Amino acid sequence: MRRIHPAGLYEAICPLMNDTPNHRYQLRVADGRGAETMMHDPYAFPPLLSEYDLHLLAEGKHWTSYSKLGAQLRSVDGIGGVNFALWAPNAGGVSIIGDFNEWNGRRHPMRKHIPSGIWELFVPGLTTGTLYKYQVRHGEQVLEKSDPYGFAAELPPRTASKVADLDLHRWADAEWMAKRTIANGLDAPMSVYEVHLGSWKRSPTDPNGWLNYRDLAHQLVEYCQQMGYTHLELMPVSEHPYTGSWGYQTVGYYAVTSRYGTPEDFMYFVDHCHQHDIGVLIDWVPAHFPRDAHGLRMFDGTHLYEHADPRQGEHPDWGTLIFNYGRNEVRNFLVANGLFWMDRYHIDGLRVDAVASMIYLDYSREPGHWIPNEFGGRENLSAISFLKEFNEQSHLQHPGVLTIAEESTAFTGVSRPTYLGGLGFSLKWNMGWMNDTLRYMRHEAIHRKYHHDELTFSLIYAFTENFVLPFSHDEVVHGKGSLLDQMPGDLWQKFANLRLLYGYMFAHPGKKLQFMGCEFGQWNEWNCDASLQWDLLQWSSHQGLQKYVADLNRLYRNQPALHQIDFDHHGFEWVDCHNYEQSTLAFVRRAKDPRDFLVAACNFTPVPRTQHRLGVPELCWYQEISNSDSVYYGGSNLGNGPGMMAEELPWDGRPFSVPITLPPLGIVMLKPHR
Repeated sequence: MRRIHPAGLYEAICPLMNDTPNHRYQLRVADGRGAETMMHDPYAFPPLLSEYDLHLLAEGKHWTSYSKLGAQLRSVDGIGGVNFALWAPNAGGVSIIGDFNEWNGRRHPMRKHIPSGIWELFVPGLTTGTLYKYQVRHGEQVLEKSDPYGFAAELPPRTASKVADLDLHRWADAEWMAKRTIANGLDAPMSVYEVHLGSWKRSPTDPNGWLNYRDLAHQLVEYCQQMGYTHLELMPVSEHPYTGSWGYQTVGYYAVTSRYGTPEDFMYFVDHCHQHDIGVLIDWVPAHFPRDAHGLRMFDGTHLYEHADPRQGEHPDWGTLIFNYGRNEVRNFLVANGLFWMDRYHIDGLRVDAVASMIYLDYSREPGHWIPNEFGGRENLSAISFLKEFNEQSHLQHPGVLTIAEESTAFTGVSRPTYLGGLGFSLKWNMGWMNDTLRYMRHEAIHRKYHHDELTFSLIYAFTENFVLPFSHDEVVHGKGSLLDQMPGDLWQKFANLRLLYGYMFAHPGKKLQFMGCEFGQWNEWNCDASLQWDLLQWSSHQGLQKYVADLNRLYRNQPALHQIDFDHHGFEWVDCHNYEQSTLAFVRRAKDPRDFLVAACNFTPVPRTQHRLGVPELCWYQEISNSDSVYYGGSNLGNGPGMMAEELPWDGRPFSVPITLPPLGIVMLKPHR
């Protein structure tokens, strides 16, 4: 070929060979050292993206954009390779650089689809495992960026994307997927074990101490079955550069983190959980992204994914950037990402992080440091519209999945359908209940009677949303100490208080979530770089707490009254909420069958309450089915023996009552035995 431009452009005219169908020519390329390579011409292949794809992407409605953008394994006329596609509308030029072309941006410039701003090129001969980045030029700037749609990445602190095949795993979870709508139903038991994969247990052989997804699958499934949890919730598994962010500062939204293995390894993890009837939820972070140079920030030399105005585009508390939810392609990137995890990894639900920071323009901002919406209000209308669209598409395309909001304000209708004006989430974390209850439990018992309303207030709003009761990682970091350490009193009282707290949580309306280590009473505040304190289980007190949580989970799953009606007042009745002098509470939980009920009674002081009388709904025998003070759990073993017969003695506004013993710092649950 003849060189026609100093930049390295060559040209030749060849005869047309019509007699050979699908004939493709090859190039013999000699480098400056004289070494020759035979290759197919990347520019001789048709694009993967159709005009319809480009239209949907511009409209922001391409819900499977992850099947077209990024690095897609592709075969054209029997020639295999990788098709690269990238949205960078303001770039002056984009090249693919990687280990296959010595990271030289002059080798593989991409072609631009005009006017969509999407760059595309098919590179023959590339396979899985190929390392690559995009070299993006804007004016005098030359940027090297990881692939926003990349399916895998190098182990941090290295930052290249990696070509991955997401079709290698053969799923065996058809039975779970078929029944998931029932297993994830709002009337089903849901007890979630929140896990940070890098610190649940540590590997003695890996230099970073991380276990592989496959090892974690077997160990976590066995533990969840032992403990009775229904779901695992994983702190973010999308690729993130800084381990200390716990995954909440994401760069690779479509890449499962390489810290614990490959995409196929993570598919094995999810599949194994499903085969053992354990749902898998993941934390998802569409609220903000970090400033790392290889990430989304100033992606094509301009503010592409983020707002340009810092009053809209920066989180002052976290030093991160906020997505421009009003831009079609950005909304598409995020909505498709949520659907991607449900589609390609069979994820059962997404817990959306920091929703409050998304829906309020003045979140954590002083007056004058935020811009009102078009109507002069503080609501981020674009973010609200995005969340509604995400929830609508999630439930439409993947029936049975859960979307869960971590939302800490009184915003109305977070877990109500969008057609009723809500945001459309399945569930919402009850941050108010968590804060009020922990604040109450931190008081010394002698002072609790002055704070009784901190316990009862939650029932004023308990049925305004579909709530999850969370004791998450946020409650055991940043100097707060572990939950056990937050309890007042001596050693015995600390454990009794924590058992009481968990018993009250499982009896209270709402789904349940516990962070790892809380179930056996870890003493240390959680450290993402160290294993949980499993050695504590050599002590009977920690064993007892763990046994109590396991029994609570089984009781919760086996008693319809504890889970069937969590989000409606028909599932709850106060028996006595006014006894602040003795710091006791009693209430009834009912199943869909109103004759199926149980009575829960709590004593938040270390003083035993003998002959404590409770009004009950029926005249029958009542059996004690749970007692946090059992000696089996490390308690003093005060209780109600085989049970007691109700008497025709009016009490608490009811015609019948029972005399019971309320153990110190304990909760008992009674069930009618007819």
